[in-house]
Amino acid sequence: MTQGDISQLFSTHLVKGSASFVSLTSCSKVLILTKLTDESDYDAGETSGNVLRSTPPGTGKSFLAKAVATEANNSTFFSISSSDLMSKWLGESEKLVKNLFQMARENRPSIIFIDEIDSLCGSRGENESESARRIKTEFLVQMQGVGSNNEQVLVLAATNIPWVLDFAIRRRFEKRIYIPLPETGARTNMFKLNLVSTRHRLTDSDLCELGRRSEGYSGADISILVRDALMAPVRKVQTATHFKRVSAPSPHDENITVHDLLTPCSPGDKGAIEMDWMNVPSDKLLEPYVDMTDMLAALSRSKPTVNQDDLKKLIKFTDDFGQEG
Repeated sequence: MTQGDISQLFSTHLVKGSASFVSLTSCSKVLILTKLTDESDYDAGETSGNVLRSTPPGTGKSFLAKAVATEANNSTFFSISSSDLMSKWLGESEKLVKNLFQMARENRPSIIFIDEIDSLCGSRGENESESARRIKTEFLVQMQGVGSNNEQVLVLAATNIPWVLDFAIRRRFEKRIYIPLPETGARTNMFKLNLVSTRHRLTDSDLCELGRRSEGYSGADISILVRDALMAPVRKVQTATHFKRVSAPSPHDENITVHDLLTPCSPGDKGAIEMDWMNVPSDKLLEPYVDMTDMLAALSRSKPTVNQDDLKKLIKFTDDFGQEG
């Protein structure tokens, strides 16, 4: 992976203006270049360790893994969850952890992405099972690189609840980055991206207004909101009692304008024809455009899913142990 590759990493996958984009573009050289390139390619003084991303739910921590896998295509990528490493057989889980790191070293440069690492490496307690303790110990040994060389092996982990991580595991991640909820500009861009392939009548001013009104929403919340709004034209078609003929690009060829499409209308509209959607030929039906009214109605029905108490805990964890993206 060259420095040119790093400079473009994630640029086509993450929303510009979002905290994820800002943090990843600013930290990419430190977090990835120094781990995945040859030693001669970077200043040894910039060397960085493994990376822990703590984020509210719905901010794209798993999407980051897909972006890394796509862009870092000359690196071997391992995407791991707790279900991949847990086994009912005694000693098998630790062996899987050891084999994972061994494979990563044999195929370097490599990236190990561990999703929901809290489910594997939570805090120690009296009620902790022996198998859970052994898995955690093996992770500590492998991440420390005792007796092994972890050069060009990057461990990238993600969690929504970093405060439950075992303190020793937490220390193995030299970079602990908090990615907050998207700000107004990023939310505006998210609305725009979610609507890019949809016929709509929203102006840039409308999108900015939606960005302002969606304070506290995650990227996932915005996607759900837009999907709800996209159902509005379908509902209008299903409940319509009158349709009228309109001119619009042909459903089969956008370069050709046809003049016999049917779209829902009010009974008092000029040219209104009383009929229901079942009587409209499928190749003649023109669904209404999504408009600002549809978006605001969906916004009024949806609520942010991120718990404010958890958000405060994430911020406190960042104040105590990490850095903001």
